[in-house]
Amino acid sequence: MSDTYSRRLALLSQPEALAQLKHCLHGIERESLRVERNGRLALTPHPKALGSALTHSSITTDYSEALLEFITEPHHDSAQTLAELDDIHRFTLTHIDQEVLWSPSMPGHLPKEELIPIGEYGTSNVGQLKHVYRKGLAVRYGKTMQCIAGIHYNFSVPESIWTLLKNDEQDQRSTIDYQSARYIALIRNFRRYSWLLMYLFGASPALDISFLRGREHQLEVFDEDTLYLPYATSLRMSDLGYQSNAQAGITPCYNDLQSYTDSLRCAVSTPYPAYQAIGQKKGDEWLQINTNILQIENEYYSTMRPKRVTLADERPVDALIARGIQYVEARCIDINPFLPLGIDLSQARFLDTFLLYCALQDSPLLSDSECPAATKNFLNVVKQGRKPKLQLECNGKQITMQDWGHELLEQMRATALLLDQAYATTEHSEALRKQIDKMNNPDLTPSAQVLAHMREQQCSFSQFSLKQSLQHAQTLSHPPLDAQKVAHYEALAEQSHRAQTQLEQHDKCSFDEYMDHYLSQA
Repeated sequence: MSDTYSRRLALLSQPEALAQLKHCLHGIERESLRVERNGRLALTPHPKALGSALTHSSITTDYSEALLEFITEPHHDSAQTLAELDDIHRFTLTHIDQEVLWSPSMPGHLPKEELIPIGEYGTSNVGQLKHVYRKGLAVRYGKTMQCIAGIHYNFSVPESIWTLLKNDEQDQRSTIDYQSARYIALIRNFRRYSWLLMYLFGASPALDISFLRGREHQLEVFDEDTLYLPYATSLRMSDLGYQSNAQAGITPCYNDLQSYTDSLRCAVSTPYPAYQAIGQKKGDEWLQINTNILQIENEYYSTMRPKRVTLADERPVDALIARGIQYVEARCIDINPFLPLGIDLSQARFLDTFLLYCALQDSPLLSDSECPAATKNFLNVVKQGRKPKLQLECNGKQITMQDWGHELLEQMRATALLLDQAYATTEHSEALRKQIDKMNNPDLTPSAQVLAHMREQQCSFSQFSLKQSLQHAQTLSHPPLDAQKVAHYEALAEQSHRAQTQLEQHDKCSFDEYMDHYLSQA
């Protein structure tokens, strides 16, 4: 245990610090495809009863019209976050007719590419902008890749804790600059160690053959409808999933906030030949927002993002520059198909431990060699994480994944205990013990369990996933959501429709004029 880590733990173990630590914030964004009860992708519009996908704060769509996204408020306790996510699921399932929510991250059998519906957000200028952005994603990466679902886990440390640490370290930077620097340090450690999350929680070792659309691959045949890799943990996070050749040049190593924001600003304004060949418009039709490496900053496919709540019409990168980092968003979490919400409290407790560990542990700047090594470690684990004696690179030397994993989990014991003391529970330490069990026995990992269930039931990936989806729909319908909560979400839906109508009625310029102004601001 490093001296810095020990000193920070000791400082936060004091009663006044423990009282503040309970004010960490935890939020979840969970994506899920709507499917028919036979497992086919729903081609229906976003259900009106769920509200406006443009203006609803809790229920929206991500890429496809069928890809729902549930967004919780940030809560001081992960248990509250999961409770809200449960409410959203229960309300949704009673308002999507005969459809259900797809249980895993990877889609099942997909229709032809052209039939996959892109999200619609109404006729307002801001709604059309969201639609054009998704059209751009379609022409750049294809619609199929945009049907992948995941969980984004949002986490923040109370500002009072950052102030306490800043004062203890006699750091002369402003509070905002110190906080941003410490979040960037957290992200550096996340880059170093996030392979561990892929081993422990990766749940996409197989996929439906329709996902590849005839592309070349190195997967093995599980059955006539399913491809897989025997030791894979998360094909979603492999080069088959969220990858982009255009983005290969923007790999910020998070050594400071300015280098990160500069790299994104550059990518949003740098033309990319393949996208220039597609064109920005075809006649009067917008095909993509621009022909640059990124249309907007959020197109950058990173495993973690520094975040700041934006003001009206403010771009994410401008919010970071103006007011610093407010929280982080871990984006590499697979949906666990065995869990009705795709995640449970034990996993959330461990994620809290892992993220706080990343925040408190030493985080030296990433060297030129460490950046590619971190990327290679991550990709090795997503493709072959359960392979016996898998070797990773740590500080320029080879180490088995199991040895390194045990070392990290052992170091996290103190962080788990710290959180247990703050929340007067033992759940963080218990969650950590479950992960140690997985490190000792790969068969306990979700990725291994997915393949084991498919073999036991002699079913394809899509058949397994549909069975889980129907089972979760049944689980989440009993008991039904209580009347008061139903009324709450019905009111939110109605308010969101009114808000969208108001936006559409108050536009003062054409969409082309709106886009001219939007692009000039970029």
